[in-house]
Amino acid sequence: MSEINDSAAVKKQYANSNNLNTRILIHARYSTNKMGFGNWIVSHYRIDGGMRVLELGCGTGDMWRGHDRIIQKCERLVLSDFSEGMLEAAKAAISGHPNVQYMVVDIQDIPFENDSFDVVIANMMLYHVPDLGKGLSEVRRVLKDGGTFYCATYGEHGIVEYLSELLKDYGVEDTVNKNFTLQNGSSFLERVFRHVERAEYPDALAITDLEDMVDYIYSLSSMTALNRVPRDDVKEILSQNMTDGVLMVPKEYGMFIAY
Repeated sequence: MSEINDSAAVKKQYANSNNLNTRILIHARYSTNKMGFGNWIVSHYRIDGGMRVLELGCGTGDMWRGHDRIIQKCERLVLSDFSEGMLEAAKAAISGHPNVQYMVVDIQDIPFENDSFDVVIANMMLYHVPDLGKGLSEVRRVLKDGGTFYCATYGEHGIVEYLSELLKDYGVEDTVNKNFTLQNGSSFLERVFRHVERAEYPDALAITDLEDMVDYIYSLSSMTALNRVPRDDVKEILSQNMTDGVLMVPKEYGMFIAY
């Protein structure tokens, strides 16, 4: 697929928050790690009073809910996304903070001066960037010397790999985007940043209502082979893999912290 088609597909997938909300909901309901991935990510942030912070690919802004104290520390918090639809959702989620700004931004062409931010954040989005090297160079350019870049991502042995194996008879393959994962992410970051750390988030999904899992599956762009497969067929396969009324689905998530 060309870079242009990749960008078009991403923009279509995230034109509004419907698919993303479906995925957020299942993680909130069924994750075995009750801390929550978003809270775990935020717990790694080191944001002191007066800092200027840029988030790229902020999505619905849901990760900032309940973290008003951190928001208030920022001199300026810019929440940006490639999608105007996502920014509208973020504005609705994060309101009442005069230091928060919302912008449509492409990580490959960040519209800020050199050394503008103490912290840059890009969670669960770097694998979508057509020219990742350029995007990371832009992050480094706008990040002050001594600043920190936080970027969460998934691993290659999580939900999609598991589901693809279960549903392989229907032509489903593990086509998940592996452009920036826990396995290869450090190699990209180390070309731009002096020091890179990796942290892993232990978790799984313990699914008790298969309707929710089916909704999740059909929200995934990597599961397009199922578009002509009846939902009941997918549900039956999942049911056959339950133990004591629970379908255990492995997850592999984590983050990199680059200095």
